[in-house]
Amino acid sequence: MTLSDISHGPDWVVWVIFVILLVMTIVFLTGNGGSLIAGYNVATKEEQEKYDRKKLCRTFGCGFVVVDLLILVMALGEAILPAWFAGAAAAIIIIDVIGIWLASEFICRRK
Repeated sequence: MTLSDISHGPDWVVWVIFVILLVMTIVFLTGNGGSLIAGYNVATKEEQEKYDRKKLCRTFGCGFVVVDLLILVMALGEAILPAWFAGAAAAIIIIDVIGIWLASEFICRRK
């Protein structure tokens, strides 16, 4: 059983999501897009001062690269990848999110 056997939607939806995430990745990697980070954008100025905004955005951008690559691989290899790859991709994304959270707490905080 392959990914194409378990997918039930039009292929263009995956490509639209990929493009949106790719644009967000580029915005984050350039050090912009702090207003797109949940929690940071609603924090008080004092809370925001505790973080290096540019470093935080780049950390999120690096995390988004992993998600972008997984979506690209799954979109291009839908006919040949086994169905269990969807579960593995979900696990990788969860680990990536935990990594982003840890990096934002320990690397992006101002000393």
